[in-house]
Amino acid sequence: MHNLYPGRFSRRRFLRGITLAGTAGLLGWHPRRAAAEPPPETTRIRLVRIPSICQAPQYVAEELLRSEGFTDVQYIQREGTADIAPALASGEADLNNHFAAPLLLRLEAGDPIVILGGLHVGCFELFGNDRVQSIRDLKGKTVAVPSRDSSRYVFLAAMTAYVGLDLHNDINFVTHPGPESIRLLSEGKIDAYLGFPPEPQEMREQRIGHVVISSTVDRPWSQYFCCMLAGNREFVRKYPVATKRALRAILKAADFCASEPERSAQLLVDQGYTRHYDHALQAMEAIPYGWREYSPEDTLRFYALRLHEVGMLKSTPQKLLAQGTDWRFFNELKHELKT
Repeated sequence: MHNLYPGRFSRRRFLRGITLAGTAGLLGWHPRRAAAEPPPETTRIRLVRIPSICQAPQYVAEELLRSEGFTDVQYIQREGTADIAPALASGEADLNNHFAAPLLLRLEAGDPIVILGGLHVGCFELFGNDRVQSIRDLKGKTVAVPSRDSSRYVFLAAMTAYVGLDLHNDINFVTHPGPESIRLLSEGKIDAYLGFPPEPQEMREQRIGHVVISSTVDRPWSQYFCCMLAGNREFVRKYPVATKRALRAILKAADFCASEPERSAQLLVDQGYTRHYDHALQAMEAIPYGWREYSPEDTLRFYALRLHEVGMLKSTPQKLLAQGTDWRFFNELKHELKT
């Protein structure tokens, strides 16, 4: 299927469908709550756009952000996950969702980033050839990653630490862009590749490798947030109302992705985030966007301990949580956006 979903709808219909009072109950939110708050201190909000549809809530949230008072909504194009933290730290981006583990690395490095809450569980899937049936089978194998500072590499570091492998000596890492890595796996020139949507959907369709681990369903990864919402520290300090309003829009959009996967998938196609409706729908139906059900604090502790085990972090989880988190908006919104 290629952009053929019969329920195709416009941005105006989308906005009308999820923000007006008649359907606000679908998302557990009532416009009068936002109307009672002061307007955002800034009407500009900047987020990052990368070739990953697991970040769907912040893309779907574009019109919701406008309904929260942001008249200038910008999506800054970047190549991959390694570009998210630098954009937040530099102030090029104000808010964005990002994998928990690399956020911890940037906090320890002193980047002016603050983690604000969790967004969703799962999305990473490890694909391997016939010689790789478990994470332990990666010992002595060749695994491709886009770069050593990518989310994929950091997630593999956490995975290998969990099963007792030596990240630096047991695995042969090679760096290739995603499409090339997928091709190399199909040709038997590498043994494994860690992908995230829409790559896993494409690999299953093309019958390239098999799923070794899915962070969506396999423990312990399925028990913790994958992507978390983070902001530029100065933006959060200077614009607390804008921060809360932006988080509300993104969390409402996450609810919409969970309750309306077909419409969310079509919106991603209509706005050019992916060409394939069926891949987007598979991702929307598979990724647990139940952000109320998991603990952001437990997530950061878990990944901090794993990264400490492989020598990538020196700070204690307590120190990182104290210096780099602010849960006040997330906790308020959990109460406000009850379903």
